[in-house]
Amino acid sequence: MPKVEAYEKKIAWIVSGSLGVIICVTAILLLRDNLLFDEYLLLAIVITVFPPAVLDYVDYRWKRSVDKHLPDLFRSIVQAQKSGMTLPQAIEEASKRQYGPMTKELQKMVNQMSWGISFEDVLQSLAERVDTVLTRQTIPLILEAQRSGGQIEKVFEPLETFVQSTLIFDTEQKNQTRPYLAIVYVAFFVFLFTIIILLKSLFGDIADFDLNNFELMSSSEARSIFFHMSTIQGFFGGLVAGKMGEGTVGGGLKHSVILLIIGYVTFKILV
Repeated sequence: MPKVEAYEKKIAWIVSGSLGVIICVTAILLLRDNLLFDEYLLLAIVITVFPPAVLDYVDYRWKRSVDKHLPDLFRSIVQAQKSGMTLPQAIEEASKRQYGPMTKELQKMVNQMSWGISFEDVLQSLAERVDTVLTRQTIPLILEAQRSGGQIEKVFEPLETFVQSTLIFDTEQKNQTRPYLAIVYVAFFVFLFTIIILLKSLFGDIADFDLNNFELMSSSEARSIFFHMSTIQGFFGGLVAGKMGEGTVGGGLKHSVILLIIGYVTFKILV
């Protein structure tokens, strides 16, 4: 998957947000008392959230791939240095191999060094471009070891162990939080099921009755209220799922879109 730059995410938010606002304003001005009003509001939310959600997921997958290839990269650098290569030479040799997204980044490093840019500046540039948690933790240590001299391969060996242990821990943590992710979806399905039962049995039977000149809400009004509730539940439930599953609220945008679509389809077909 390609790397998603920060400015691309900002552009996606601006464009999708603008389209969402246009649809929302149009619905308010032209469809305020129309049955399609709620659907247009939902469409505005989905259009606003969907493009950033896709970019966030692509960026997440790219960074995960970078981190997963770091142990192999460090191991290769250690072996190259043990054979007598300097660190820049070891990186140049590693750039000829396949390390997922890191291969292209290593090739950029080699090109920068060929232009006369110092090795420290090249490494700092790499940290800024890649910008994953593990690269932010490991590259400063590599720079410090490079400045201090000595056998730098002794730094890469524990770094390889550290990165490998961190990846294993992250995998175990995701496996442990996966049931909580399922709970969010199950809770949303239960919520939808409860709404369907209420609309089909309760409001469908008593909506036309008057009690002491007090008119109960119509079934269409009840449907609209519950539709709004399901939209709110789906959107924020997705954000919670992302926070628990990936550790970021932004990672929950894709879950929000999925739950919003499920809620809409359920209301369209069953209610």
